[in-house]
Amino acid sequence: MVSKDNKVVVVGAGLMGTGIAHAFASSGFVIDLVDTSETALEKARIAIESIIDGGVERGKISSTDAQSAKQNLSVSTNLGQSANGATLLVETVSENLAIKQAVIREADAVMADDAVIATNTSALSVTEIATAASAPENVIGMHFFNPVHKMKLVELVLGLATNEATIAATRQWCNALGKTSILVNETPGLTTSRMSAMLGNEAMWMLQEGTASAEDIDTALRMGFNHPMGPLELGDLTGWDTRLAVLRYLHSMLGEKFRPCPLIIKMVAAGRYGRKTGHGVYKYDENGKQILGSGLKGSAL
Repeated sequence: MVSKDNKVVVVGAGLMGTGIAHAFASSGFVIDLVDTSETALEKARIAIESIIDGGVERGKISSTDAQSAKQNLSVSTNLGQSANGATLLVETVSENLAIKQAVIREADAVMADDAVIATNTSALSVTEIATAASAPENVIGMHFFNPVHKMKLVELVLGLATNEATIAATRQWCNALGKTSILVNETPGLTTSRMSAMLGNEAMWMLQEGTASAEDIDTALRMGFNHPMGPLELGDLTGWDTRLAVLRYLHSMLGEKFRPCPLIIKMVAAGRYGRKTGHGVYKYDENGKQILGSGLKGSAL
């Protein structure tokens, strides 16, 4: 059974690692966030404390619980030390098979015998990643969504060797975080990435063809289908460079229906990735806020 005495390690202090570490710390778990960069770790700590403080301001969490959550979090550049005796590791390092396998191989040597090793990958093979572990049956995909503190879904991705005990334990972890989990057999794009890529790509085809403006396409999905964000807004948030990489992978694996829209290719070539560059389908101010009326009106860049 999952217990607050269990030690959790999250590897990778990027956007997703920061959100996942916050989820565990604010749920009462002792959590080590590990990264090779001290700068990234400090940035992550500040971001986590900001989310916690925001929860206090909105009355979502008491000041006592907020202080406890902050104390639950430790940061480290020493994976071997942090992973020693851990019962759960979630890796969120870059989408590179060799890097992920190296992290798992190092941590696996010192973790508890029945520890669960989870990967947050949305594109790579859980089965291949699991070959770095001494017990591949203990490895599973644990795909969180951004922003983690707001998004309730976790996709649990089953590799070829993943066993029932690992599935059951990981579902308990998700329940303890207040998340809803679904089971997905390993497949290109899983469920959400595949559907989101298709939707975003089709929205860009519509924009390129001049079917409607960016604002109107996004409004159609928000108001007509109750989506919290339109597909073009979401693409800007995710990053069109990331979206293009996913589409190219899905195109190679699943065929023509995932061929990237030329407008995405053109935007990426121009460095217009979205919010992180200040310009994508929309323009953004220095605070990352979308500038009203800045969306593309057709195929013109």
